[in-house]
Order: sequence, then structure tokens, then C-alpha cells
Amino acid sequence: MSELYKQAGVDVEAGYRAVDLMKKHINRTNRPEVIGGVGAFAGLFDLSSFSYKEPVLVSGTDGVGTKLKLAIDMDQHDTVGIDLVAMCVNDIIAQGAQALFFLDYIACGKNEPEKIEQIVKGIADGCVEAGAALIGGETAEMPGMYGAEEYDLAGFVVGIGEKSKLISGADVKAGDSIIGIASSGLHSNGFSLVRRLIDQHGLSLDEVYAPFDRPLGEILLEPTKIYSKAVRAVQEKIDIHGISHITGGGFYENLPRAVPEDLGVRIQTGSWELPAVYEFLMEKAQLVFEDMLGVFNTGIGMALIVSQEEAAETMTILQEAGERAWIIGEVTDKTGVEFTA
Repeated sequence: MSELYKQAGVDVEAGYRAVDLMKKHINRTNRPEVIGGVGAFAGLFDLSSFSYKEPVLVSGTDGVGTKLKLAIDMDQHDTVGIDLVAMCVNDIIAQGAQALFFLDYIACGKNEPEKIEQIVKGIADGCVEAGAALIGGETAEMPGMYGAEEYDLAGFVVGIGEKSKLISGADVKAGDSIIGIASSGLHSNGFSLVRRLIDQHGLSLDEVYAPFDRPLGEILLEPTKIYSKAVRAVQEKIDIHGISHITGGGFYENLPRAVPEDLGVRIQTGSWELPAVYEFLMEKAQLVFEDMLGVFNTGIGMALIVSQEEAAETMTILQEAGERAWIIGEVTDKTGVEFTA
């Protein structure tokens, strides 16, 4: 039967080998609460040791989008797994939760065990950074659905938070300060536009353009930053009123999600350092900064909203955690997003 299945394009033996290669990476993410190992029909996680008064499970799911096309073109697969974890984990961080465990789904046209291992290595790297255990997943070989070199990723994270300390944005008030934490680059949004710009302007992923010291493809594949440790450090000392994970839709889409409907935000452009990759894209593709703000994170991967009185201390905590951060604006009583020079 397995030989007939192989003739149909599904190599069961390759699947077994891929699982064997994954195990050493999965083991790096282990937490004491994980029950059993990899290979069962479901992952198990013991919550009995937690001491929350009113524990709330917080979940998130996401993918990496068309950034995967660049990874495939570059034949570089060891970082997109970090992106997958980051996109899921940063969303639950924005609600005030800490990650507990993660599951992944890999769909591919052909199961190449060494490639799958590299993807899972990245997922494990992200889980270690986020403090999440990788307790399960699925690798689906789907010939006819995907090309032999193609694959797609999806992830799912479950976290936990104390009900009274979850961050909903309800405590945000006019006059609060908005602190932006630096992104590591494009993260995992806007790549459909980026790939189009590369094609339109004849850019090469393998070429080293000024001011970079690496090929353009590597710059674009820089993995998404995971903000678990930094936000947790702030949470321990500061009453965070709101958090915005700056993803697809940029500032216009994501900042309003962190404040009540009757409030808005005023952002001072030029108050933070714009990463070189954005300067490069604007120059090569003749994009204007205002357009960037509606598509990309434009250098700010996550924004924290705190009282003006606690803004300086928040900045200190973030800097001690190794993050670059800036006070980039304030909450206003006017709805929407306003930009000032």
C-alpha cells in the first residue's frame, strides 16, 4: 500500500524520517508541564501547577504569508519558522498573556525531510524565545495541491493570563503615552507588495545593495522579533493600558485596535529610527512614507500604551531588556490615527 501511495506522490517513509529529524529540535522547547512526547495523536499540557486565581486561556493562530515565496526562492528555510511563532505569540502578548504551548501545520508538495527539519528548527528557535513548548503538529504531503518545492505554514499558540490583568484597551485614556518598540525589519507583512516591487524594479535577491552587508534576500528574510521577554518585564512593574502588535495594515489598522472606540492616537513621525530596509524600498520603488505607514510596521513592531507618569520608567525597562524603544505619540480624544511632524 505504501508503494502505491508513493507512486501517487506521497512518501510515507520520508514522513517518518522527517519526524525523526524534528525530535532534537522539539526537545529544546520542552517545559515541565508537557506530558508525554511527540508522536501521540494529541499534545498534552498540565495546568495544575499554575497558581492563577482566575486563569484565562488566550489563543492565537496565524501564518507567514508570501514571505515563504522568498524563502523558497532563496532555498533558505531555517528562519520562517521563527516568523510563524512570532506572528502567533505577539498577538497573544498584546492581550497580556504568556505563551504556554505551540502547534504547527506544514503543507508541502513533496516531503523533503532535511527541508522540513530546517523549518521545524526555526519553529523550535521561536518557541524557545517565546517560552512555549512545541507539543505537536502536522506535516501534510499534498502533491497536486502544491508544487514539489512549495509549502505553506500555519501555527497555533495557547497562552495563559490572570483575568484581572488581561489587556483589553479598556483602561486607555486620553493623554496616555505610546511607546514604540523597534521591529527587526519587515517582519511578516507586506511581502506581496515587496515581491511585486522586486519584479518591477529588477532587483536581485542575491545581490548586496548599499547600505547592506548581506544579500537583499537575507535582509528581507530577517525573522520577526518576538516580544515576550520585553513585554513581560514591563508587565511586572508597569500597568500597561494597551498593546498593539503592528502587523498587516500598519499603523492605520492596528493602533486603533488597542484603544476604545471613542479615542484615537497622535503619532509623531520622525520620533523613531527608520530601518535601512524601509529607506531602501522607498528609494528604489519611489514609495512615500505615508503609504508605508498603511502597509508595513515601518520600524515599530509593537506599541505599548502607558500613563504619561510611567512612560520614562517603561522606556528604562525596555532598554534594560535589550530593546530599542521611543515615545512615538499619545492617545487623544479624537478618533482615528493622526500623524504630526
